Amino acid sequence: MKNVSTGLIFAALWASASAATKFGLMSAQPFTIALTRFSIAAVLMLVYTHLIRRNRLPLKHEWKPLMIYGFLNITLYLGCYVLAMKQVSAGIGSLSVAIGPLLISVVSAFWLKRALKQKEIISLFLGLAGVAIATYPLLVRSFATVPGLLILAVSMFSYSVATVYYSNIDWTLERLTINAWQIALGGLFLMPVTLFFYHSGDNRFDQRFWFSVAWLVVPVSIAAVNLWLYLVKIDTVRASVWLFLCPIFGFVYAYFLLHEPITIYTFIGTALVIAGQLLVQNQQSQKQEIAEAG
Repeated sequence: MKNVSTGLIFAALWASASAATKFGLMSAQPFTIALTRFSIAAVLMLVYTHLIRRNRLPLKHEWKPLMIYGFLNITLYLGCYVLAMKQVSAGIGSLSVAIGPLLISVVSAFWLKRALKQKEIISLFLGLAGVAIATYPLLVRSFATVPGLLILAVSMFSYSVATVYYSNIDWTLERLTINAWQIALGGLFLMPVTLFFYHSGDNRFDQRFWFSVAWLVVPVSIAAVNLWLYLVKIDTVRASVWLFLCPIFGFVYAYFLLHEPITIYTFIGTALVIAGQLLVQNQQSQKQEIAEAG
C-alpha cells in the first residue's frame, strides 16, 4: 500500500512539471528557468544532505558516474525538455513521459547487447503511433511544432539512457545525496549554454516566474525525483508502471490550467501509448518472475 501511494504521488507531481514550465515560459527563457530551478534545488538538497543529515561526500571514484548521470538526467534531458516546452503543449509534454518505459526497454536491450523482442518492437510502434495521433490536431492548431517534437524526442531518449545507467550502477551513496549532486552537476554543465543564449529583455523575474520555479524545485525536482529513485531501486520494471498515469494527470492539468484542447485524438493516442507500455511491462514482469523462480 505504501508503494501504491508513493507511485500515485510521484505521477501527480511529475506530470505537473509540464504545466508549471509553461507558466514559467510566459515570463522567461527556457534555460533561465532550468538553471534557476537546478541552482536552488541543488543548494537546498546539498545543505540538507551534508550539513543537516551529515551524509558523506562522494568518494573520488563516485564523481564520474555522478557527472554522467547528471549530464544525461539534468543537462540533456531536462534542458531539452524545457526548451521543447516552448514549442509543444503541456499535454504532449506529459504524454512524452509515458514513452519512457518503452524507450527504457529498447535502451536496455542495446545496453545488454541482446536482440529486441517482437513485443518490444510492437510496443515502441504503438507508443510512437499514439504520440503521433495525439499530436496531430495540436500541430494543426499550432499547439505544437515539428522542431519542438524533435527536441522532446532527444529529451526522452536521454532520460531513458539515464534511467538504465542509474539502475546499472552499484551506488553506495544515499539516494538524497545522489539526487543533490546530479542536479548540481547537471546545472553546472548547463550554465555555459544558458549564459550564451541569455537575453535580459526576454526575462521578467515576476511572481509567475518565481511560482513556476518554486513548484519545479520543491514538488518536482526534490519530491518527485526522490520518489522516482525510491521506486526504481525497489523494482525498475514496476516503477515504470506509474508513468502510465502521467499523461492522464498531464492532460487534466493542461485542460484546466492552460485551456489546451482534449479531443478524441487525445484519448486514442493516450490509449495506444498505455497499450504499448502494458505490453512491454507484461514481458518484463514475466522475465523477472522467471529469474526469481530460478
